Amino acid sequence: MQYRKFGKQDWHVSALGMGCMRLPTIGGDSAKIDEPEALRMLHHAIEHGVNYLDTAYPYHGGNSERVLGKGLQGGYRERVRVATKLPTWLVKGPEDFDRLLNEQLGKLQTDHIDVYLLHSLNAESWKRVLEHDVLESAAKAQQDGRIGALGFSFHDSVDAFKTIVDGYDDWAMCQIQYNYMNEEEQAGTEGLLYAAERGLAVVIMEPLLGGRLANSPAAVRRIWEAAPPERSAVEWALQWLWNKPEVTSVLSGMSTMGQLEENLAIAARSGVGVISAAEEEVVARARDAYAGLAPIPCTGCEYCMPCPSGVKIPTNFSIYNEGNMYAEPEAARRHYARLEEGARASACVACRQCEEHCPQGILISEWMPTVHAVLGEGAPWARQPA
Repeated sequence: MQYRKFGKQDWHVSALGMGCMRLPTIGGDSAKIDEPEALRMLHHAIEHGVNYLDTAYPYHGGNSERVLGKGLQGGYRERVRVATKLPTWLVKGPEDFDRLLNEQLGKLQTDHIDVYLLHSLNAESWKRVLEHDVLESAAKAQQDGRIGALGFSFHDSVDAFKTIVDGYDDWAMCQIQYNYMNEEEQAGTEGLLYAAERGLAVVIMEPLLGGRLANSPAAVRRIWEAAPPERSAVEWALQWLWNKPEVTSVLSGMSTMGQLEENLAIAARSGVGVISAAEEEVVARARDAYAGLAPIPCTGCEYCMPCPSGVKIPTNFSIYNEGNMYAEPEAARRHYARLEEGARASACVACRQCEEHCPQGILISEWMPTVHAVLGEGAPWARQPA
């Protein structure tokens, strides 16, 4: 296992961190963790050098912390750094902070949490963090020893990310969604560099985009197969991340022992400089091949917004494109169904106000009925509007 310094802290963490959001389950029920297998995997990971374990209050219906706590008994706790997350949406005051933290300590069967993150911050939740004095509560918990390093996980724009990074002087780390397909989404490469320059450890989540980058479509697979050295799609994605000195640890939510074994082997070969400039070009070609599978040439610039009818135009297009790019139609349809009804493509009245602002010249009003037919009514994917 390779190790990297954790920001300004005086300790190191494994390049591969174990994410405890996708532990093995029984019957496909996320809340029913297959405890014997999960504990076997956890102990195997630790015995092979993984020393950074990441969980959160809501993972596996609240059971992830409990199972992790059980797995850390018998001397394993002393060998690792435990990271978990405060569900900030449940905090309305100091009493809520203390109640939730103490509940988490109980589940984890420990007297301290090494890395405590404010969960899933964005521009709006950051305002609530400030309003409810969450940072003050966290500082007190650091003083009394219940938590060590303080950080946050993040899902929003890079501007919101910078605001949060600059909004508190004592951040030790941040956790961002990042992979070779998300360089310009959310915090992105700009955010990665921004945080690292300020001394924050940067932990990566969704390195395989929820597993979507593990199973390449034919157009991408041909690129991997033609490029020396021989690597799996998973290894290309992970090594691309570990090649960056700003990356502290990469979390992988592993559901099987096979996935764990594969990632341990890849991590052992990791390091800055492992990916050459020529190999970076290979990854760029794979990225372009994925993009070529997107039927709608939307860049997400949002010049079309706001829509007078309330349609979230770039969001609809992104869902539609990703369903085709990653061959996950049902996941795309579920994502579409979670949108508010007025934000869906079906709310378009074809006023065409958006089209005069689109730099790509997309016939937005013509695409909207097709997007809804595919995502909302189960029609087959189309590369042209109906």
